[in-house]
Amino acid sequence: MRLHSQPGVATMEVPHLREESCPPLRVLFFDHTAAQSGAEIAMLNLVRHLDSRKVTPVVVFGADGPIVEQMRPFADTHVLPMPVAVAGAKKDSLGVASLFHLRATVGGVAYIWRLAEFIRRNDVDLVHTNSLKADLIGGIAARFSGRPVIWHVRDRIDDDYLPLSVVRTFRLLSRWVPHFVIANSGATLRSLSGAPPDSSLSSCVKRRGNSAVVHDGTPWPFPATRASARNGLFRIGLIGRISPWKGQHIFLQAAAQVHRSFPNARFFIVGGALFGEAEYERQVRSLAESLGISSVVTFTGFRGDVPSVLADMDLIVHASTTGEPFGQVIIEGMAAGKPVIATNGGGVPEIVEDGKTGILVPMGDVQAMVEAIRRVLADPPLAEDMGARGRERVRDHFTIERKARKVEAVYQSMLSRPPRPS
Repeated sequence: MRLHSQPGVATMEVPHLREESCPPLRVLFFDHTAAQSGAEIAMLNLVRHLDSRKVTPVVVFGADGPIVEQMRPFADTHVLPMPVAVAGAKKDSLGVASLFHLRATVGGVAYIWRLAEFIRRNDVDLVHTNSLKADLIGGIAARFSGRPVIWHVRDRIDDDYLPLSVVRTFRLLSRWVPHFVIANSGATLRSLSGAPPDSSLSSCVKRRGNSAVVHDGTPWPFPATRASARNGLFRIGLIGRISPWKGQHIFLQAAAQVHRSFPNARFFIVGGALFGEAEYERQVRSLAESLGISSVVTFTGFRGDVPSVLADMDLIVHASTTGEPFGQVIIEGMAAGKPVIATNGGGVPEIVEDGKTGILVPMGDVQAMVEAIRRVLADPPLAEDMGARGRERVRDHFTIERKARKVEAVYQSMLSRPPRPS
């Protein structure tokens, strides 16, 4: 692939494939955690669908977790444990001060050096980082090892999502550390550049190097079931980690009003609390009781069988109160042929066509969510049509196979790099 630029614009041309006699490109994927979280699941799905004739994946996690064993069948997988002080730092504290503290900490510097040695020893061609913490640590390690590094940015770098110190740090470092940035949505890429939300993608590329939007995807074909009120009940689900910004409290407030109009509606909160958010989960469970709807609300806990969960639902609701960087569960719901109601922020409008494949509502607006849910429940033909249109949209734009081919094209673009320094 040849990269060329016009003023303020980075574009990519489709590359010629590597010669058949060339060995596959060795790509090291680095993530600071192996928790069963969205970014890690997305990395697992990507690695599973890479073309082995073009890419040999090597995966390194900074901590053990369930994704490690799930990854092993598809990649040479390692756990290189981080020091406790480094592993315990949260992404919302990774500002300039903490960066300097990390570099001044013997354990942090030693870990970066160990990772750089691992990269050299395993003859890695390029490094692909998968989280904000991995971007910092893996990016510096890749630079030390003399290998090109790709940041896969899955968080919106904006002060409504992260502290301002973190925003400033990552926007600055994005100009110097990565050779290439992959963003999971146009909203994420715009936020990294500091461009306003309604600016064009081309105008937001004002950083050193190049960047591209590669939407996440889901395996295809995805099992689908027709939406219908089984046993006379409408089953409405919110799927995702239990966290304040995911809006489970908004969903329950809407559910209380919907249930008065549709007493045969049942509501499901699918997911569990991660990263120290157990207190919020307790608050949400108490909210269901105080609203008098605990008998019609089910907390399923974490479920790894998302297709089975979706098969049991008639309507999928997304209730995030802050702009979602992308929205994996939204494309999965659409792929399953379900109508979707989602909050209108971040990368979500890049997925949902309002009024066609689902309904977009303002973030934090309980009444708008109530009206949207009532509209779908009251009009089964509308629900079925939205589900069918959503499934078609995922098939055409949001499959994991499509994502993998685009990422491989980015890797090919790195083949024109100069020889590695010894």
